[in-house]
Amino acid sequence: MDIGLYVHVPFCATKCGYCDFYSHVPAPGAFGPLVDALLAELDAGLAREGLRVETIFVGGGTPTLLPLVELERLFSRLGQVAQRDRPVEFTVEANPASLTAEKAAVLRQAGVNRISLGAQSFHPEELRTLERLHRPADIPASVALVRQAGFEHFNLDLIFGIPGQTQASWSESLRRAVDLGPDHLACYGLTYEPDTPLRERLDQGMVEPLDETTEAALYEQAIDFLESQGVRQYEISNFARPGAESRHNVRYWLNLPYLGVGPSAASYLHGRRWKNVPDTARYVAQMHLGQSPIIEVEELSPLERAGETAMLQLRLVSGIHRTDFRQATGFDPAELFAGVIARHVERNLLIADEEHIALTRAGRLVADSVIAEFLAREPLGGARPVASVPPPST
Repeated sequence: MDIGLYVHVPFCATKCGYCDFYSHVPAPGAFGPLVDALLAELDAGLAREGLRVETIFVGGGTPTLLPLVELERLFSRLGQVAQRDRPVEFTVEANPASLTAEKAAVLRQAGVNRISLGAQSFHPEELRTLERLHRPADIPASVALVRQAGFEHFNLDLIFGIPGQTQASWSESLRRAVDLGPDHLACYGLTYEPDTPLRERLDQGMVEPLDETTEAALYEQAIDFLESQGVRQYEISNFARPGAESRHNVRYWLNLPYLGVGPSAASYLHGRRWKNVPDTARYVAQMHLGQSPIIEVEELSPLERAGETAMLQLRLVSGIHRTDFRQATGFDPAELFAGVIARHVERNLLIADEEHIALTRAGRLVADSVIAEFLAREPLGGARPVASVPPPST
């Protein structure tokens, strides 16, 4: 079975106010024990019979915050996996100013061929609002390191909807990003997630969010500008030059199997999903004792798998391919979701033909509300599987 491999390094130099991913500032002496635990879980996970790693993604947190010696230990083992399975894509996340020439060389030696840099904005005020540590000048400096090290692909992350952001400032960030020559850009709308410092500031009236009309205009501005530069939208928040789409993330959106390693990492194999404990100290302690770090396990029914697959595939501009969906889930999506599809086609939020069901451009502006309706727990219209689906395997 081909899988995507995700390795989570939860350490950050500081916790950004908008971030709700599991990450934190490391305690003294925390680097070595974490790498020990990651390597132990990695070896145990890959010992499963018949797994072949097709993509590798090391994220966080900030993986390049690891000291050089620990980075070498982790990526020496990942390099062995890459040598064995020859993954088509090997990505590492980094923040501007966290990547050095020495660390870039370690990553390249291990077989990393794609770097994803969290640029977020090219404006100092916007970076301060997001509580990012880097300066705009650090972004091109890090890109220069990426080029010098010889990585084949690199991505830049940008955020729109930042308080105080204007169409002019967003236009400048987009232009400066494209001028650096990435073959992939991710443009995310800022969200005020519960239990984050940014949400607390919002609730206290300390920040004023952009109105929905302005935020929608910024999103469409990104689509139009990037399209004019040959960087085409292929997913709600992701844009790429032809052939440079994130192969690892496309696996997620197609609901294909993946193995997660590290604190809070999730896995999905044989219709079963599980998640590791979101606590680095506890994760390290359990791995040291030879205990499982898993805290949540969910077995998905065929219908639940179909709903989740539809939800994820609709994030892609290409949407749901009916034949592939039937082969993967046993359901015909046009029958299973007939009512939902008809309702949103009438509203011009979906398009549907003999082979595809996809969000329109207007639908992408309200994607969350449309997609949520595909997670119905019961078949619509009495639909039943049109082909047998093997039960989840242990």
